[in-house]
Amino acid sequence: MPDAFVDRLRAIQQSKNSAVCVGLDPDPSRLPSPLSGADAPADAVAKFCYEIVEATAEYACAFKLNFAFFEALGPEGATVLEHTASIIPENCIIIGDAKRGDIGNSARFYATAVFDHMHCDAITVAPYMGRDSVTPFLEKEDTCAFVLARTSNPGARDFQEACVCDDEPLYLRTAKLVNEWNDDHAGTAGLVAGATSPEALRELRQACPTLPFLVPGVGSQGGDPTAVMNAAATDEGLVVVNSSRSVIYASEDEDYADAAARAAKSLRDVLNGDAGA
Repeated sequence: MPDAFVDRLRAIQQSKNSAVCVGLDPDPSRLPSPLSGADAPADAVAKFCYEIVEATAEYACAFKLNFAFFEALGPEGATVLEHTASIIPENCIIIGDAKRGDIGNSARFYATAVFDHMHCDAITVAPYMGRDSVTPFLEKEDTCAFVLARTSNPGARDFQEACVCDDEPLYLRTAKLVNEWNDDHAGTAGLVAGATSPEALRELRQACPTLPFLVPGVGSQGGDPTAVMNAAATDEGLVVVNSSRSVIYASEDEDYADAAARAAKSLRDVLNGDAGA
């Protein structure tokens, strides 16, 4: 079914009136006081993620699971990651933030792991190795590969802003290629485009009017959510605006889940243009 992922994302965003993605980056050293210092960090992380998902799902269209934070817990972390993915409601998109990028044979196995075993709806992919490293993530018609284009970290300019041909920056060249790959794979590609560079966001949207954008960098990294919507949100081009630390660590105390819910709701309202949020 062409554009199955985009159609589902659009339906979820419309039904929940939300473009918010809650990023799950569970750092054991930053867990709120009721969970900090636990003898079993993996169990504490599992409880934390459960409480955050339960509290914020009402206001989110998606959850982004940062694999690194779970993998750092060792074998138990893999179990927690799978469990966390399993408790996310069906009316939310599950994004595996793994930033995979390898030769085609390896990429196929990464895609199988993320889509068939983790049951993620989308994955982040690094395109440095070219088309054959991305294609395996584009072949499942109801999923999406969000390909890194212009990321939100300070070092993004080291490579992504370098001019590579016809005075185009690498991030724009990447986006145009992804747009072509998307045409060949029934709408299963998107872009990662950081909130910290609204000018690049606007340029990327002009180049790729229909690709969904995963936009990190709002909140702790300083991205302006209103500027994001003005630059990249259109009727055809969906945006999924991620906030991790400013939501999940909104409180260090026993009210951490309620505080996360308030932060997610506030971001949703700002993205919707509610000046009173």
